[in-house]
Amino acid sequence: MGTADGFHGYSPDQGYLFLRQAITQTYKERGVEVHPEEVFISDGAKTDCGALGELFGRENLVAICDPAYSVYVDTSVMAGRAGEYDEKKGIWSTLVYLPCRSETDFLPQIPTQKADLIYLCSPCNPTGVAFDRENLTKWVDYARKNGSIILFDGAYEAFITAPDVPHSIYEIPGARDCAIELRSFSKTAGFTGVRCGYTIIPKELKREGLSLIDLWRRRQATKSNGVSYITQRGAQAVCSQQGQEELAKNIVYYQRNADVLRDGLTTLGLKAHGGVDAPYLWVETPNKVPSWDFFTLLLEQVGLVITPGAGFGPSGEGYIRLTAFGSHENTLEALDRLKEVLS
Repeated sequence: MGTADGFHGYSPDQGYLFLRQAITQTYKERGVEVHPEEVFISDGAKTDCGALGELFGRENLVAICDPAYSVYVDTSVMAGRAGEYDEKKGIWSTLVYLPCRSETDFLPQIPTQKADLIYLCSPCNPTGVAFDRENLTKWVDYARKNGSIILFDGAYEAFITAPDVPHSIYEIPGARDCAIELRSFSKTAGFTGVRCGYTIIPKELKREGLSLIDLWRRRQATKSNGVSYITQRGAQAVCSQQGQEELAKNIVYYQRNADVLRDGLTTLGLKAHGGVDAPYLWVETPNKVPSWDFFTLLLEQVGLVITPGAGFGPSGEGYIRLTAFGSHENTLEALDRLKEVLS
């Protein structure tokens, strides 16, 4: 970038072809058909999660898992699709909440009403659980039957270990007719500060005679100047064979942290969920202590920071989220500090 010959300015609207081709190759290796013209490079999945709503009218009914990544709710509120807020219940009047509780293995159940837009995350943030093939097929079937569109957040796909858990929603027959997939290099390759992700919109995805891929292309051309050339070359390297091998080593490191956390929490008498196909563990607070109270207790007594479950929605109350992202030494230290409090 410091030479006239090597300098690159704004990237193409969809991102450089070399990266889009590298991404489609990673899908091909899993037997999934995705075309480079269907891939849109962005500065991260969070950005696209919020911006995709701009393609749809305000009257569209939105279904959101509870608990869930707060961007799904907040951007729906900002777009005027959420209705009125009930402070007592902690819910918005026109959102369709899909409770994810222990009795359903923290997976959402198909709603009885029609939802136009459905946010699904697998593996899920914050619960750390993932949709198996059977469950994800039910959602695709529902969306096709009702003309719904699934906004499928696959930011943590690289952590999947179970053989029956799809890495992409496009592994499910019919998903190209009803689903948009979002991915991130942040959680897989440490691009949290570098910022790079991508969204896939299949050519078949149309509503009321309009092609969503054309609408999104126009939106991106108008409102984004893309991701830097240097960043996209880095992302291309992640997609290479060497990059995938190095990435796998990092994933194993974090999975080891998750295993240590799960074992340690169980020893301490806490119920921990997730952490198998995701870097997060969803942990019940002891004696049903409110999650913000438990957060304050840990922070003030032993300087340990966790994420209160209530921050992810009303069904998150009574839980905390722990992360495997961090050094192995700090993971062990965190368990020791937690033990000090619980003892």
